[in-house]
Amino acid sequence: MLNIPCVIFAGGKSSRMGEDKSLLPFSSYKTLTEFQYARLSKIFKTVYISCKDKNKFDFDASFIEDIQNSDVFAPTAGFVAVFKALQEDAFFALSVDAPFVHEDIIKTLVQKDAALGEYDATIALSEHGMEPMCGIYHRSLEAAFDTMFKQDNHKLGYLLKTSKTNFVKFDDAKPFMNLNHPHEYQEALTLI
Repeated sequence: MLNIPCVIFAGGKSSRMGEDKSLLPFSSYKTLTEFQYARLSKIFKTVYISCKDKNKFDFDASFIEDIQNSDVFAPTAGFVAVFKALQEDAFFALSVDAPFVHEDIIKTLVQKDAALGEYDATIALSEHGMEPMCGIYHRSLEAAFDTMFKQDNHKLGYLLKTSKTNFVKFDDAKPFMNLNHPHEYQEALTLI
């Protein structure tokens, strides 16, 4: 099992889905979040869930809630809270709506990060471009996230392009499918 902590980001607004996608049923689980938590807990020793309000979930897990009184639904609010909550120098970030990112992809990213050790982030790159919510973020980015949050700037792509980022290319884009719209969720249900 991997020692680096994993953080599932489940605090988004889900505006394109029309309902909170983190609470949608998935596979044999009551929610997509619980599905992700169960499967990632078989890969990582510690798994956390980044969210706005842990009370919306009805299963036991380690939750990291966004900064209080924050009306920001962007991942930056989660990153700021995660860096404050965790002691580790780095963590693996994955969006709750990416249920097909499999163990081989995760292990490849961890190995590429460990082999280099001089980057601020190691991020997956697919034919669709960078996948900012699939990769490793180091504490060297904490100050940048604090600044972004204070400036109401939530462009992860810009941060990664202007930091020391190790992009790891994957030829198959299918595992990076995000469930943003109802039709993508319906398609994902047929692929489980």
